[in-house]
Amino acid sequence: MSASALARALRAYVRHAPGTVGKARLVDHFLDEHLRTRPVRTTIRLRSGDKVGVTTSDVIQRYQYLFGEWEPNLSAFLRDRLQPGDTFIDVGAHRGAFSFLASRAVGPHGRVVAIEPSPQFHDDLTTAIAANHRTNIRAVRSAASDSHGTLTLYLEDPANLGHTTAVRPRSVHAAFEAPTAPLTDLVSQAELATTRIIKIDVEGAEAAAIRGLLPALPRLPDDAELVVEVAPRLLTKQGESTIGIINTLREHGFHAYKLTNDYDPATYPKDMRRPQVPVRCTETPTHMTDLVFSPFNADRLMLGC
Repeated sequence: MSASALARALRAYVRHAPGTVGKARLVDHFLDEHLRTRPVRTTIRLRSGDKVGVTTSDVIQRYQYLFGEWEPNLSAFLRDRLQPGDTFIDVGAHRGAFSFLASRAVGPHGRVVAIEPSPQFHDDLTTAIAANHRTNIRAVRSAASDSHGTLTLYLEDPANLGHTTAVRPRSVHAAFEAPTAPLTDLVSQAELATTRIIKIDVEGAEAAAIRGLLPALPRLPDDAELVVEVAPRLLTKQGESTIGIINTLREHGFHAYKLTNDYDPATYPKDMRRPQVPVRCTETPTHMTDLVFSPFNADRLMLGC
């Protein structure tokens, strides 16, 4: 059996077999590196049921190929929170990993606003939306900020297409310009009025995105929550800070919780079977971290309640 045939067989076991026995070891010791260095280009079905094209040289698409989803703890949180008729705002939607999950969760009477500045990702997203007949997703090509303008975004590593940032890295693989606008101008009043979750993943631009959202916070439902990936190193380079974001949202009635997000693929089988829940954030994060901002005050945000 060739290495490629072996990889296909092992991937089928990891992706479809029940339980977790041996899966972490297979991924950690063979599949992840093999698929990175010998990329597979194919169409897969996500756990949401949607079909998308993937190239496994990219980390997000590789994990989708292996597991059918990206970031299992966040995926579980979104599936738990989103209900039919809700609106989900996906800021930094990339190729739609969470937009498609949310589309199914909110149903035909709900809405998803997928905001993505990259022209390539936006094209991939709109193509997948049409192919999967997801009529409740509205794709917007823009960067969320605190003002109208134009922003240059940079990609350092072609093996991590999700790490596109406004902070110029030492090595630039590609760059493009994108329009910017406050979230209040990218999302309609009707969408804001039914928003359950706003997810912000913008690689260091989260402080500006939140400033652009602040005027809309009083218009959100009382149970609305935010999920924000904070990138302390990138924030510092722009004169911003994680504690500044936490304090700003605390002033608006939100409590901060840490949601474990481990990019080690060996953790995926366990986390997909038994997702971890957000726990109260007691220390300011010093590395890239997913934070959930919730109006609910507790030690942890339980799922299924």
